[in-house]
Amino acid sequence: MRPVYVVSGGVSKFSKARPDKTFQAIVKEAYDYILADLGLEHPRFIELVDGSVASYFSDHFTRQLMAGIMVQDYLGLCPKPGHRVEGGGATGGICFQEGWKSVASGDMDICLAYGFETMSHVNTWKGNEFIALASDVSFDYPVGGFYSGYYAMMVTRHMKEFGTTVEQLAYVSVKNHLNAFYNPYSQKHDRLTVADVRNSPMVAWPLTRRDICVMSDGAAAVVLASEEGLAKLEKAAGRTLPRVKVAGIGRGTDAMRMADRPHQPYDEFMKHNLLPNEDTAETRAYYKDLWDRGFRYPGVHSFRAGRMASKAAYARAGITDPLREISFVELHDAYTSSEIQTYEDMGLCRYGEGGPFAESGAPFLPDLDYGLAFDEGRRTEDESQPPHAPHATLHANWRVGACPVNPSGGLIACGHPVGATGLMQGVFALWQLQGTIGKHFGDDRLQIKNPRRGAIHSHAGTGTYVTVSILQKEA
Repeated sequence: MRPVYVVSGGVSKFSKARPDKTFQAIVKEAYDYILADLGLEHPRFIELVDGSVASYFSDHFTRQLMAGIMVQDYLGLCPKPGHRVEGGGATGGICFQEGWKSVASGDMDICLAYGFETMSHVNTWKGNEFIALASDVSFDYPVGGFYSGYYAMMVTRHMKEFGTTVEQLAYVSVKNHLNAFYNPYSQKHDRLTVADVRNSPMVAWPLTRRDICVMSDGAAAVVLASEEGLAKLEKAAGRTLPRVKVAGIGRGTDAMRMADRPHQPYDEFMKHNLLPNEDTAETRAYYKDLWDRGFRYPGVHSFRAGRMASKAAYARAGITDPLREISFVELHDAYTSSEIQTYEDMGLCRYGEGGPFAESGAPFLPDLDYGLAFDEGRRTEDESQPPHAPHATLHANWRVGACPVNPSGGLIACGHPVGATGLMQGVFALWQLQGTIGKHFGDDRLQIKNPRRGAIHSHAGTGTYVTVSILQKEA
């Protein structure tokens, strides 16, 4: 496979509704942003680009089949190669990786990957019904299966297994909303407290409205290129472009119905699911104790697909200790609870430690005032905790800002126009690694200091498709 670079990216404004424009025109906002960023006119870029990949989640929202080819035509990309991908909430992340494959395989030198969703064309209750169709319509959906209910069930199990608290969930919401406050492209611009989150309307206990992402209209796009394609773009732009390489990608899957997911024995977990940073005598003993106490993996509290996607991406990128070697993560926080679960899947902490990890301040930006008290590295032996809660351990690496998660504001506050979301993460990760957040946001408060690697994580359903991609700045 050839090296692949993320050369440029653009996003539209994410909003609850964009009645001013069609979905094609919203995608063009992101596309035009790329042209301006590269300093190229449309005719010149069209000469250079070899093809495209389109992503959108649902034909239902637009009431239009084959909307991807309509965007292809609108952008002037016909008759160049193109196709549409779909994979639930992971659609944008899959699109990013399909663009990578087009270039890495040698099929293209320059690929435009774009995604969109216009979810405002239906009422919220109908939108939730459409999204619920991404569960098993023969089993889960007929008995009232809606996604907020699924995730409420998962987090209550996480709380029972590990002692995770509603306050720890609220920490995630406070973090992501304040980060989005400084992101001009985000849908929400709110400063919240833990009390604000807990006192907002209850949707499915323990998840309140402020624990859950919002439906959105929006688009995002990235340009991926080989070394040869990058040289062509630099020649056309008349300048050297920053080198941000896709260092590794990974994907994982799991059964649609959570009840169909196996309970892996300890030895099988050690063989297939353990990450390199967990391969220590202390952590093996920690997990053995969990299994001895009745812990089952993945159960309904963990996302095995996220673990396997992370493991594959880390292996390809040469990452052995993600908390130390990744500068930031943009992950799929459809719910505050799923962000905490994903900390564990990605190996930022061990299974069972996601709640305390959030409370420690490790996934927060170090220089923003969130109005929260952080508990760095603390562990106490507490007999009141559930039987599978972590034992006394000191995590010296859990300093505030150790690995900021969702510095953009994530889905909870930026918005979740499904087909665009994974690509939006790619755009914001690119800007972080280029050191250009101040240029694009008009404010550098969200800029990570001297970032080297960033991870983007996209997640579908209840953890059915998950993608993880590692972006790395070259010296």
